[in-house]
Amino acid sequence: MRDFGVYIHVPFCSVRCGYCDFNTYAPGEVEGATREGYVEAALGEMAQAHDSMAGDSRPASTVFFGGGTPTMLDPTALIALLGGVRDTWGIAPGAEISTEANPDSVSAASLSALASAGFTRVSFGMQSAVPHVLKTLERTHNPDNVAKAVGWAKQAGLAVSLDLIYGTPGESLEDWNASLDAVVALEPDHVSAYALVIEPGTKMGAQLRRGEVEPVDLDTQADMYEAAESRLAAAGFGWYEVSNWAREPEQVCRHNLAYWRSQDWWGIGPGAHSYLGPRTGASAERWWNVKHPRAYAARIGAGESPEQEREPLTADDLALESVMLQIRLAEGIPRDAVAADKAGAIAALIGDGLLDGHAALAGRLVLTMRGRLLADAAVRALT
Repeated sequence: MRDFGVYIHVPFCSVRCGYCDFNTYAPGEVEGATREGYVEAALGEMAQAHDSMAGDSRPASTVFFGGGTPTMLDPTALIALLGGVRDTWGIAPGAEISTEANPDSVSAASLSALASAGFTRVSFGMQSAVPHVLKTLERTHNPDNVAKAVGWAKQAGLAVSLDLIYGTPGESLEDWNASLDAVVALEPDHVSAYALVIEPGTKMGAQLRRGEVEPVDLDTQADMYEAAESRLAAAGFGWYEVSNWAREPEQVCRHNLAYWRSQDWWGIGPGAHSYLGPRTGASAERWWNVKHPRAYAARIGAGESPEQEREPLTADDLALESVMLQIRLAEGIPRDAVAADKAGAIAALIGDGLLDGHAALAGRLVLTMRGRLLADAAVRALT
């Protein structure tokens, strides 16, 4: 039986960062949609989900509050939403319950309240420790507050993850190393590091078109990734997914790991995606909600589903997605998960140093360091 998780999308942020293309809204961008109304609508969607999943008795093994900045909501609101999950599906013993947070959006009291209510983990959007990099990203938090927030979270008994972005326009390798040193000094349980992708529809995308910013070249981004692996490994972190490291195996993000392993999840909130794999009487399918908080709340208020579109998935779709997602994991994928006619491609990837030859002989396809840098190329070759 597949694990079941719940994702709750909180679409509010204090400002919209120039690089962000997530479904988030700053004050003034959501006229007619309030935070109180959002909570009511999200609880209403959970009630609908309860009816839709009648007969499925799996409790949530993970709950993840993402956004946006979930901690823009008062702790009582987040606790009420977690209570809605408990009432709708139940929460499994030992469940991982995470929230993303901006370091400036929490206090010792708020984190303590969340921990007391059952939250187990907090993921802080640190992004960088270098002021000029944060300014380019339009991140508004005070970098000195990261250490305070981490300390408060640890005092509350929460596991701590720090999220970083590398390859920001104007960021040097020295800047990146300074951020890595700052992260290691804070001794988190988990670190995520993602290469900045400048999306066309963002403010930064427009700045790029106008020549106001210059992207960091790919070779420098590769150097930054290798620096992350070297520095984090030396500090005792092990990589378990291309962009994620954990100090101990039990400190991996179990919710995100469920995505990469094609487990089941229900997404609550505007723009949230859901996925249920093959089950008795039904094929695998994915669906997603309308994006705008006002439209989302209006549908829930009218007793209608917030679903915008649904996509059925064939066995071939599932096999393809399994390769695309699981090859990014340190455990890799079984050789027989890839089509038999890809033997030549596998040999070429081993020859090019993207796949571990010894692991392949043992029946698994595992990315090397070079393969992690060129993971997309490996996926294209295997699919």
